[in-house]
Amino acid sequence: MAINKAVSIDTAFQAMMKGLQARSRSWETEQAGSEEKVDYECSECKDRGVVIYRIHKDTELRLRKEHKPLDSLSLDEMVLEDDYLAGKVCTPDKAREWKTTYSKQCECVKQKKIAKLMAASGITEKFEQLLFGNFKLDGKPQMIKDAYECAVEYFKDFEKIKGERANSIALLGQPGSGKTHLLTAIMNNLIKKKSTHCLYFPYVEGMSDLKNDFDQLETKLNAMRKADVLFIDDLFKPVDGKPRATEWQVEQIQSVVNYRYLNHKPLLISSELTTDDLLDVDEALGSRIYQMCKYYTVIIQGNRMELNHRLGDWD
Repeated sequence: MAINKAVSIDTAFQAMMKGLQARSRSWETEQAGSEEKVDYECSECKDRGVVIYRIHKDTELRLRKEHKPLDSLSLDEMVLEDDYLAGKVCTPDKAREWKTTYSKQCECVKQKKIAKLMAASGITEKFEQLLFGNFKLDGKPQMIKDAYECAVEYFKDFEKIKGERANSIALLGQPGSGKTHLLTAIMNNLIKKKSTHCLYFPYVEGMSDLKNDFDQLETKLNAMRKADVLFIDDLFKPVDGKPRATEWQVEQIQSVVNYRYLNHKPLLISSELTTDDLLDVDEALGSRIYQMCKYYTVIIQGNRMELNHRLGDWD
């Protein structure tokens, strides 16, 4: 009786699989003959965001013996659910051997998230190309190499330090020395490798934008306060040798930095000013930046012909 029941179940399962495969072939035929074929953004998951695989019973048994999870399998040890249903994997009588399914988030989901984060970051396509790998070090002074090593070390340490008070980095001093390149490389890596919400704020253009769009001032300042990582580029950039630091400008930057200081939210700071210069602009603000960046600060000073990439023959 038990044998007849098992045979009956197997027969029913095979019949079901034949039906599914027939419908799958019919659908493929219709799609092939249709003038309006479905155009998926992602051919891998067909815009479902999830890829479903089937795993053979012998593979599953091996994993159990080795005490390994399903996600330890490589793609060549699984078959696509769509191929399975289309009859490309096995005949209906062998279908039960592939009954175990495994779902995996499609890579396109991560890529779409990265694209959104990049679009929201405020950096240009040109800046998106600034990476550690294309920062030129050959023939550069040790001070530039120190800045590079500090930036790389900061990125490597980020997950460990991001919730601490001293969780930020400042590259200060000589214009044209690669400060923006290195900090943008950190930002690009945080977005692409850690899916971190970063915001780029170029000080000169950014402050003008805040002043010219006063109705949106608080909204934009809040965005700067709340971003997971904020990059302020060229903070208080000097004009005629004096920092661009009006009372209003200092007040806005202070409100952002103070919020991030109290809530342990990382800052990336580039400036032509030194730590002492920042303290002279506003000691309360400068001391907060110092405390947040004290383990990752490089001040680049010396011969401008050697330190300023734009003045040397490096290309």
